[in-house]
Amino acid sequence: MEDAPITAVIVGGGHRSIIYADYALKHPEQLKIVGIADPNPERRAMAAARYGFSADMCFENAETLARLPKLADAVINGTMDHQHYATAVPLLERGYDMLLEKPFAVNKEEMDALYDVIRRHGNKVMVCHVLRYAPFYLAVKKVLLTGAIGDILNIQTVEHVSYHHLSTSYVRGKWANSDKCKTTMLLAKSCHDIDIMMWMMQPTRPQAVSSFGSRFQFRPENAPEGAGTRCTVDCPYVDTCRYSSKRLYMDFPERWKCYVWEDLEHIQNPSDSDREKSFANGNPYDRCIYKCDNNVVDHQSVLVRFENGATGTHNMVGGSAVSMRRIHIIGTKGEIDGVFDEDFFKVRLIDPASPTGYTEETVRMEGDLEEGHGGGDDALTEDFVRYLATGKQSVSCTAIENSIAGHLTVFMADASMAQGGAPQTMDLSRYV
Repeated sequence: MEDAPITAVIVGGGHRSIIYADYALKHPEQLKIVGIADPNPERRAMAAARYGFSADMCFENAETLARLPKLADAVINGTMDHQHYATAVPLLERGYDMLLEKPFAVNKEEMDALYDVIRRHGNKVMVCHVLRYAPFYLAVKKVLLTGAIGDILNIQTVEHVSYHHLSTSYVRGKWANSDKCKTTMLLAKSCHDIDIMMWMMQPTRPQAVSSFGSRFQFRPENAPEGAGTRCTVDCPYVDTCRYSSKRLYMDFPERWKCYVWEDLEHIQNPSDSDREKSFANGNPYDRCIYKCDNNVVDHQSVLVRFENGATGTHNMVGGSAVSMRRIHIIGTKGEIDGVFDEDFFKVRLIDPASPTGYTEETVRMEGDLEEGHGGGDDALTEDFVRYLATGKQSVSCTAIENSIAGHLTVFMADASMAQGGAPQTMDLSRYV
């Protein structure tokens, strides 16, 4: 890397942006945060104090920043999904490189327009598909690159979204209603997994997709008889319902604090009384889980056909007891089978000489599973800094041209689901 650190401005000072930006606190010789653009003055002030820049490097929005001469090497764009395109384009046209939170676009039209801007200006843009950088998935990819299991016949990915994650983010929270957030459940939650599938299957590309799903559980008709509209205000099931806001959030205030207690983030150590007042004053996370305005699916299955004839499936199931990601790849010579959350996988190779008919090796990861996305957050930021400094892409690199197949597959899967599972064909020839 170069001697001088890469400089970056945060655009959208939310939870994810700060996670990536904090790499600068650990490695100041590689990355320096020099400004922020965010409409919230408290977030601007907190970022300035955290990273040590002055008030004149605080801006109200991306448009204001884009009107000025280029002030840094790059932007860390962690705005909401539907804001990514609008905030990215003027800054890309100003010449900034960018670390862009996923999904980088909410429909094919945005994706194509953004891609064209980047091709025209030559920006280096990486998408925050952090799972590619998790030691687990990187180790799986490296086994595939050895050719040990032969040509891939089928790849299966599974994501179980825990009941408390589903209820917080996709029923009560920011990604509950696609009319408001502009993203579907598959795009907001499982574009990571679809991206992993596309990455593992390279160099072949998706050709067609079919999908089914529904909003099965969280509907008004499924509410217990006599349930109120707000858990802590008027519901007799506040102490017994598995989705009670009291049980999920008051009893475990740290679990989802970056979302649930956003209105209290200006208070350093909120008390139980502060949280009770938040709910009493209309905090949306106190709404009855069955009587929200959610319209996204809580389970969805995707079937993909690839150009070389291989197939892939992804199953997203919301409301499970625990979160889990699983991958199973079957090739002509063997298979890889593992659970991300258990941090190991097995490589089984066909062996007619063995009494069992196969040999098996267990590959275990080293590191802390509690680190962001299994250790992927810091590794992604490190690779972004390296990419900007050297222009070289790693095996995991999520440069935007490597992320298009996954996004397009999601767009086509949702189109298929809307049409009762009708297959949708894909053409990736315009993306090189």
